[in-house]
Amino acid sequence: MDNKITRRDFLKISGAGALAAGAAATGCAPKKTAQPETPATRVAASEGMVYRTNPGNGDKVSLLGYGCMRWPMTKDKDGRDVIDQEKVNELVDKAIEGGVNYFDTSPAYLRGESERASGIALNRHPRKSFYLATKLSNFSNWSTEASTRMYYDSFEQMETDYFDYYLLHSIGRGGIEAFRKRYVDNGMIDFLTKEREKGKIRQLGFSFHGSQKAFDDFLELHSHYKWDFIQIEMNYIDWRHADGVRNVNAEYLYEKIDKLGIPIVVMEPLLGGRLSNVPENIAAQLKERDPQASIASWAFRFVGSFPRILTALSGMTYMNHLEDNLKTFCNFIPMTEEELAFMEEMAVLMKEYPTVNCTNCKYCMPCPYGIDIPSIFQHYNNCVNEGIVAKDKEQEGYKKLRKAYLTSYNKAVPTLRQADHCIGCGQCMPHCPQSIHIPNELHRIDRYVEKLKRG
Repeated sequence: MDNKITRRDFLKISGAGALAAGAAATGCAPKKTAQPETPATRVAASEGMVYRTNPGNGDKVSLLGYGCMRWPMTKDKDGRDVIDQEKVNELVDKAIEGGVNYFDTSPAYLRGESERASGIALNRHPRKSFYLATKLSNFSNWSTEASTRMYYDSFEQMETDYFDYYLLHSIGRGGIEAFRKRYVDNGMIDFLTKEREKGKIRQLGFSFHGSQKAFDDFLELHSHYKWDFIQIEMNYIDWRHADGVRNVNAEYLYEKIDKLGIPIVVMEPLLGGRLSNVPENIAAQLKERDPQASIASWAFRFVGSFPRILTALSGMTYMNHLEDNLKTFCNFIPMTEEELAFMEEMAVLMKEYPTVNCTNCKYCMPCPYGIDIPSIFQHYNNCVNEGIVAKDKEQEGYKKLRKAYLTSYNKAVPTLRQADHCIGCGQCMPHCPQSIHIPNELHRIDRYVEKLKRG
C-alpha cells in the first residue's frame, strides 16, 4: 500500500502464482505443487482470508467486504416483505468465521431496515472483531436537523458508540453544488470532521457516482478535508467502458486516487450480479480457461489484483454466494497481465449486449404506481444473458423463445407491477445511482413485450 507501489511491482511482490501478502497476514504457509503454473493450476499462498493494511491507521481489512444492501427477505404474518433476521445472523456468522471483518450498510438500504438487522447480527460478536461502515444518506432532506438526526439514529440502530468507516453517501450527482447543499451549507461536513477528531468516526470518506469533473473537484477537497478513504464502482466493465455520465472509467478514478495514496473501497465488483450471470459465450470462454472457477470469481480476482484496493464489497444474499466468495478470497490469486488483457476482451463482448445497467440497489423503490422496477430489469437482463430473446419470426426457435420470455416474465413480475403501468412520471430517476433513464427503459421493455404478444 506504499504510495510508490505499482500494480506491476505488486505482482512481483505477490508472485505471478500467489499472493504472499495473504500468507503474511494470515500466518499461513505457501502450498507446494508439482504442477506447471498455468492460469488454471496456479496455487495460492494461503488458505486463509487475505487482508490489506490501511496505511492511514493500520487496520487489517479483509479483501472481501460484506455489503449489507441485499439481506435475504421473508414474509411476515401480514404478507409483507421483511428482512429474515435468522438468515442474516447465519450469513454474518459464516462470514466472520471465514475471516470477513468489514461490513458496509446505510440508512437508505432495504427501506431503512438494513442498519438494524446488521447491528443485531454483528453485535453477537466482539466489537473489535469487525469494522463497521455506514453512511450519511441525506438524499431527500439535507437540513441540519434531519442530517444530524440520521447520523445519531445510525448509532442507535446499530447499537455502537463509534463507526470505523463513515461515508458521505453517493456524492457526485449534481456536482459540487449538490455537495455544498448536502454537506457544507448545513454544517454537516464540519460536524463530521469534529466527530472524527473525537473518535466517534475513525475514518471519514465518500462514495462516488458522477462525472469526471465532479470527481476531480472532490479530490481537490482532499487538501482541506483529508479523505481517509474513497469508495468507487469498479469492475472489469467499468474499468474502461463506463459511460462517462453516471460513472467515470474506474481506471481513471483508481489512478487519481492511487497517486494520493488514499485507500479504495470497491462497490459493485459484480455490477449488481450481472458479472456472475454473463452471456453464454462469455461464460464458455471463462470456463475453458479454468473449469473449476466460478464466473463471479473472475470479477473478484480482477478487482483484488490492484494493490490500492482495501476491500471489495459483495452483497451476498445467499449462503452459496458467500461460500463461493470465501473460496475465492481465501485462496486468492492476483491476475497476470495476460489475464487482465483477457478480461478487457470479455468487457468488450459484454458491452455488445443491450442489457439495462441496473445493479438492483432498489433505490428507485417504491414506485408510486406499484411497478417492480428492479425485477423487470433483472428479468430482462437474465433473458438477454441466457439467450432467451425472440427477435423476429424468421429466427430459428422463435415461437419457443417468445413463449419462454412471456411465461417467465409473468412468473417474475406480477401483472399489475409490469412495465406497461409506467406513466413516465420520472419520480424514480433522481434516486438511481446509475443515472438510468428508468421510464425510457421500462417503455422499451414494454414495447418488446407487446411485440411478442402480438406475434
